[in-house]
Amino acid sequence: MTGLSVSVRGEDGGREVVSDLSFTLARGETLCIAGESGSGKSMTALAIMQLLPQPAARISSGTIRLGETELTDLDERQMRRIRGDRIAMIFQEPMTSLNPVLSIGRQLTESIEAHTSLSQAEARQRAIEALKAVRISEAESRLRQFPHELSGGMRQRVMIAMALALEPDVLIADEPTTALDVTVQGEVLELLRDLQRQHGTSVVLITHDMGVVAEMADRVIIMRHGRMIEEGRTSDIFARPRADYTRELLAAVPRIGSGVGRQKSRDAQALTLANVAEVKDLHVRFDLRGGVLGRVNRRVHAVEGVSFSIAPNETLALVGESGCGKSTTAKALAGLVPYSGDIVVGGRNLSGLGRDERKAVRRDVQMIFQDPFASLDPRMRVGDLVAEPLVIHGIASKDERRERVAALFERVGLSADQMELYPHEFSGGQRQRVCIARALALRPKLIIADESVSALDVSVQARVLDLLKELQREFGVAYLFISHDMAVVENISDRVAVMYLGQIVEMGTRDQVFSNPRHPYTKRLIEAVPVPDPARRRSRFARLDQEIPSATRKIGEAPLKLALQDVGNGHLVAAGN
Repeated sequence: MTGLSVSVRGEDGGREVVSDLSFTLARGETLCIAGESGSGKSMTALAIMQLLPQPAARISSGTIRLGETELTDLDERQMRRIRGDRIAMIFQEPMTSLNPVLSIGRQLTESIEAHTSLSQAEARQRAIEALKAVRISEAESRLRQFPHELSGGMRQRVMIAMALALEPDVLIADEPTTALDVTVQGEVLELLRDLQRQHGTSVVLITHDMGVVAEMADRVIIMRHGRMIEEGRTSDIFARPRADYTRELLAAVPRIGSGVGRQKSRDAQALTLANVAEVKDLHVRFDLRGGVLGRVNRRVHAVEGVSFSIAPNETLALVGESGCGKSTTAKALAGLVPYSGDIVVGGRNLSGLGRDERKAVRRDVQMIFQDPFASLDPRMRVGDLVAEPLVIHGIASKDERRERVAALFERVGLSADQMELYPHEFSGGQRQRVCIARALALRPKLIIADESVSALDVSVQARVLDLLKELQREFGVAYLFISHDMAVVENISDRVAVMYLGQIVEMGTRDQVFSNPRHPYTKRLIEAVPVPDPARRRSRFARLDQEIPSATRKIGEAPLKLALQDVGNGHLVAAGN
């Protein structure tokens, strides 16, 4: 690629989102393009694939050469022969990339049949082989399944199988692991390494996760505002970054055991005040219907006997892989799903309260969700969104509410002038700040942050985490911090509870859990975290022996109940481990 520039047409005229970008890619090489959202990473990938949104975006200058073929000279019919066959792409979100109304088998065989002369039976056999290559069990039966019937990790592996079924020369992977748990992420990265070794495929890996860059890349390109800021070998970029922006990006990366934003360990005596919230023997179960008559025949044991407490000014992190029950526990605590057991907030048990009393208690518990854009009404101004909880609870007059909202905006690092804007006029990090202001509007005692920084760039993530800690010191608010990012958890938490299949398998202080993990599942989670240091690159990631077991049981079949034992100083571990 030489001198690539991509322009986007807007209301104010055209602007360049990629400017004068040049690089080469050798056979079998892994090139990582890293940078924050809006840096031009994905637009570069779409330009290579000739998939820029038309007519809004176009290549304004430059060349893209694949071997002896100049891609910018090809028409759409000619590019269709190239895509999938010689260049393939794995997109960030497999659920939106896979067609929900077509079976996995149909989507796999469709691309094989389009680029080869194989018969339908032969294409089906190659699809099965592709699924086996990405270690999907029962590959033949999976062909009949639809995307929604697979886990996130399995859907991503289907996307990889689809991309590699035709053994392309170049594979472009656009944030392929951002939404995955650390163990599944390790499996996917190891899978890419295996397939690269077997077929000599060149990989362009687009990511903002510097841990993944350190583990995978031979060379790195750092981009900002559409321009290449720095380029070089991975070891040089991490050890001797030349650009200030690169140094800032690396400094913002959370690291287990260190990091500029790491929360200092606090004396347990400081956290022995009356608890803000107590959860005792919490159960959340969902019945599933099936068969001709639609009878209840299975039950999802989403949360099984979970107990914990949170003190004022404390951050309790709830960690585990997708499907372990973290978010369901949070929703029960916020009164959003039916449950059995006891949830006590501010000394009042929610199960014994009427509707009006529950509404009053809910003022003390607020949530910050993972996707700020999805949790904000796009038709309302952000000032009105932050004021809405005050309106619902009938707090203050209109002028007083406006003054309080303006003060909240200033406190979370936004200006009062921005109250008149709409959600789409903000960046992702700014939208999350709006959500934090909204959560603070009622001055709650507990804020549940459900994957609140997982979708943010590392530098934005660091600023949001710093803001959360500042607000905790200022208001004394407690956090239930839900995440699958163990490095972030290690940097912000006071205590950690590890969940697996709806139950807590280990709980203790941050230092107890990370310095001396006792449960095998906890150890696996910590070991799977990519280390942002090429000198500590692993030769292989740990394999998953199988898919994470399901929490679904037949009616009458109860899950194994785990008993927690104290192994010293309040460090609780599931019995038998």
